[in-house]
Amino acid sequence: MSDLMRIHANVQAMQAMNSLSQINEKIGMHQLRLATGKKINSAAEDPAGYQLARSLETRRRGLDAALQNVSQAKNVMNVAEGGYQNIMDILQTIKEKATQAADYSLSTTQRTSINDQVAALIEEIEEIVEETTFNGDSLIDGGYAGAFHTGEGASDQLTITLQNSDSSALSINSLNLSTANGASGAIATASSAIDNLAGKIQDVGEYKVRLASKERTLSVAVTNAEATRSVIEDADFAKEQMEVMKLQILQQTAVSSLVQANSAPQVVLSLFR
Repeated sequence: MSDLMRIHANVQAMQAMNSLSQINEKIGMHQLRLATGKKINSAAEDPAGYQLARSLETRRRGLDAALQNVSQAKNVMNVAEGGYQNIMDILQTIKEKATQAADYSLSTTQRTSINDQVAALIEEIEEIVEETTFNGDSLIDGGYAGAFHTGEGASDQLTITLQNSDSSALSINSLNLSTANGASGAIATASSAIDNLAGKIQDVGEYKVRLASKERTLSVAVTNAEATRSVIEDADFAKEQMEVMKLQILQQTAVSSLVQANSAPQVVLSLFR
């Protein structure tokens, strides 16, 4: 016996209704993806994909934080190098003044005047050391040493130590240019101080090179992690829109089928005519 002859159970209408319900559910899912821009909006849609996407997002955010740390470390190095370079300029001037004072053609008064100038320059070095700070920390007084976190792992660190560059550390705190012999000795002392400070500036340069390398590596890692997460989690708008259009056509046909299935049992009435 045909299903149309059983009026208590309209099987065709039930099947059409189930199909319409499934189509509506799929349309809702694709429209949600279009609204959020994400292919995975809950763990139920793709448990493995959701877990992997969250893992990649965690890695990317950790790399972003490390990238900021590297940028901050570079700022610290720039400030420290600026302080060292200012002191280097002063040392060059001190050596120039010492060379001038060592000449026997100068009078005692002239050498005394030069000695006073050098004393003022040495005092300026002390002020530069005191004023070269970052976030309240003195950088070039010999007390700055620490590890910058430059990666997502607990052990991804770069230890940086900045050397003291005050007059005592450079051995220029007792220069005396008031005599020709004292000025001659000051030339050698200033030259040694210049070489000493140049080595400290070189150390800063090497730190900056390493930080620049880490910055490039982290930038590439951030891009790769985000690209991988995007492939897994982000919606393809063209594909989602295509699916919605296909399902809307099926939705219309399902509604039409449901209407026809609901009206089909009326054929039974013709048996009583």
